[in-house]
Amino acid sequence: MSIYQIKVTLQNLDLPVWRRIQVKSDTRLDQLHDVLQIVMGWENDHLHGFRAGRNNYGEPDPLGNTVDERKVRLADIAGVGDKLIYEYDFGDSWEHELNIEKVLEPEPSVHYPVCLAGARACPPEDCGGTYGYKNLLEVLRDPTRGEHAEQL
Repeated sequence: MSIYQIKVTLQNLDLPVWRRIQVKSDTRLDQLHDVLQIVMGWENDHLHGFRAGRNNYGEPDPLGNTVDERKVRLADIAGVGDKLIYEYDFGDSWEHELNIEKVLEPEPSVHYPVCLAGARACPPEDCGGTYGYKNLLEVLRDPTRGEHAEQL
């Protein structure tokens, strides 16, 4: 077992929200989802999925279009230099790029997964995706706007 160092970047924002994490290479995708929810600050209120190349991974799909994420380990679909997409909330469509930066040997004193660094807070749940979040930020920057107090 090795350790994957992954830079997770929330896409399509003017100021990127990102985290650098380390997880075990044998982490199942459903477990990686749980890690991403915690480090990004999401509330796990919505559906999610992973994309690697042309393959989709997520909760079991009766139509068979999505591979069961509980049966796939990170090392099965990605290696150093690879990029995956993690989408959270199919309505707001928050896409996160997962860039596998390094493959490392585990350090005996470290309990994985671990978040090493990051920047900026995640947008609030249900704010309307990228467009809604940008609008929310504009409203919050201008206390004279009618909806400022409500949005704050």
